[in-house]
Amino acid sequence: MTSTPFHDLDEYVALPRLSGLVLSPDGSRLVTSVATLDAKRTKFVTALWEVDPTGEKPARRLTRSAKGESSAAFTPGGDLLFTSARPDPDGKAADDDEPVPALWLMPGDGAEARIVAHRAAGLGGVHVAKDADVLLIGSDVLPSATDAETDEKLRKARKEKKVQAILHDGYPVRYWDHDLGPESPHLFVAQVGADVVAPLAGAQDPRLTLTDVTPEAGSALVEQSAAISPDGRTVVTGWNLPLARGAQRGRLVAIDVASGEHRVLVDDPEAEAWSPVVSPDGRWVAFGRETLSTPHEAPRVTLQLVPLAGGEPRTLVESWDRWPQHPVWLPDGTGLLVTADDDGRSPVFRIDVESDEVTRLTSDDATFTDVSVSPDGSVAFALRTSYEAPAHPVRIDLTTGETTPLISPVATPELPGTLTEIETTTQDGRRVRAWLALPRTEEKAPLLLWIHGGPLGSWNAWSWRWNPWILVARGYAVLLPDPALSTGYGQDFVQAGWGAWGAAPYTDLMAITDVAEARDDIDETRTAAMGGSFGGYMANWVAGHTDRFQAVVTHASLWALDQFGPTTDAAYYWEREMTAEMALENSPHRFVDKIVTPMLVIHGDRDYRVPIGEGLRLWYELLAKSGLPADEDGRSPHRFLYFPDENHWVLSPQHAIVWYQVVEAFLAEHVLGRTGENAPVYPEILG
Repeated sequence: MTSTPFHDLDEYVALPRLSGLVLSPDGSRLVTSVATLDAKRTKFVTALWEVDPTGEKPARRLTRSAKGESSAAFTPGGDLLFTSARPDPDGKAADDDEPVPALWLMPGDGAEARIVAHRAAGLGGVHVAKDADVLLIGSDVLPSATDAETDEKLRKARKEKKVQAILHDGYPVRYWDHDLGPESPHLFVAQVGADVVAPLAGAQDPRLTLTDVTPEAGSALVEQSAAISPDGRTVVTGWNLPLARGAQRGRLVAIDVASGEHRVLVDDPEAEAWSPVVSPDGRWVAFGRETLSTPHEAPRVTLQLVPLAGGEPRTLVESWDRWPQHPVWLPDGTGLLVTADDDGRSPVFRIDVESDEVTRLTSDDATFTDVSVSPDGSVAFALRTSYEAPAHPVRIDLTTGETTPLISPVATPELPGTLTEIETTTQDGRRVRAWLALPRTEEKAPLLLWIHGGPLGSWNAWSWRWNPWILVARGYAVLLPDPALSTGYGQDFVQAGWGAWGAAPYTDLMAITDVAEARDDIDETRTAAMGGSFGGYMANWVAGHTDRFQAVVTHASLWALDQFGPTTDAAYYWEREMTAEMALENSPHRFVDKIVTPMLVIHGDRDYRVPIGEGLRLWYELLAKSGLPADEDGRSPHRFLYFPDENHWVLSPQHAIVWYQVVEAFLAEHVLGRTGENAPVYPEILG
């Protein structure tokens, strides 16, 4: 068998990773980000690369620094803005042993980049008005700070006195892997025109004047996105509205840049409003609407349109049974491009505003992200990904839908196997499908059932963290199914599992596993199940409801739902998902005595979405109460891989290597039955 990067974990984590894609206003330049390992191989560093939109010239690197660059955006004149924590060549940035990202400008003629804005909290999320030299950028502000100087003094005082305490008066208090407060995100605008022209020799580089247009934001902008109108006069942003009993929902607010006046643009008591984008003529705002779920009714996502001047929103293609995401206006304003999960893919669709019709543009087995449209509206550019290739830039003909690869700065790695699809029909008549990654071998392959997280999601795009090809390189077949609750199969498919995670999602998984095991190339006597987040929940549920698998791997998993609900970072959302009775009925911990399968538990202490208490309780109850408890000498076939400084995903390169090494060794022991001299070796670095 030909060796591939997936056969060697050091080679695998060293593969460059491409993300993000922005198009210059004249359509002549594309810029993307490429992450590579640093010299110590302990973290990824991102650089900006230019891709030729015509597909004729090779990609070229634009930036290079130990700190990396991100948040690329073009000015109307073609200059490139980005953020980076690299040192200021003139030494004008604040002296800090933990430098924060500043805003840099690289002139369109290729001259040296220089800092044009800096704040003690750092800057990020750059947006530029299409027809005006106005930029929108985000930065955090301490609540008692009245200006940038005061904010910087307060930060220095907290650091010098080693104060990390936070006094909260609202909810939530943390998100995914970071604490919220005492600072909160604000939005700033600045003119990025003549005042940033390079000065004469010996003169100090000019800095932009940043104006806070959200001085009273508080927590309103936490995890919200914003847009700026083409004329630079109006900012439209998601805005968190606090509700009773610790809940909140998102509405849209329009902010007049000149006066700072705020007005509510969309306030829907029955739904969240998010991700606004302003039309090219500045008249309309397209945004996502997600209904507030109840324990008995799943959310529904639609695309809406509202006049920027104010008025009643309307739903676009309301009859479309998919969840549109990431809208991008066509240059003439007649329609939008969106992506949406669809049957294990995420194609690009065109929505015509006048006829209210939707048309699928791309037809290949892929997922598209970071879509932008050429000035003449003839083509779009995007990143294309699938389980057969990581993200790479492509050009899409908007007349034919034909997709043409561009010359990427990142090579597509050779795969150690092949990809196919399988499906089945459940007893209630629902179609359940899955991707199946197979090794290149004539022998029957052991099977790994991989269960996706979410649960509102789909196995439809390349993942660097949950990459099936690493296990395929070890000889396993990896099954990637979309059970009930998965997106891309219609609202009824989501509803089929809503509030009843242990019912249809479980039976769907078992049904598609039956189909996989019936294949001639699968060894049905050697199988395992694994999953993370909701997939970890389901792995726990599987362990307590069947002994058909020889091993179960559960990562960042929900175990006791009564405990999980109030401790997750968004407990109010969980109350919209299950009643206390539903949570108890669907809680895996009630079936711990039925677990007779060796389990590998994996959890990070910085996981705030599924707090570490879930992993700790699961680990103890496996040893103390399961059907396979620790023996009289304390020995157990179960294992607990604990990461004190990792979050929900385990992101650092060396920890990712350890993660895969431990999973591989655990599966080899219990699925492949390697014992004695052939017993698997766990990583020596673990001690």
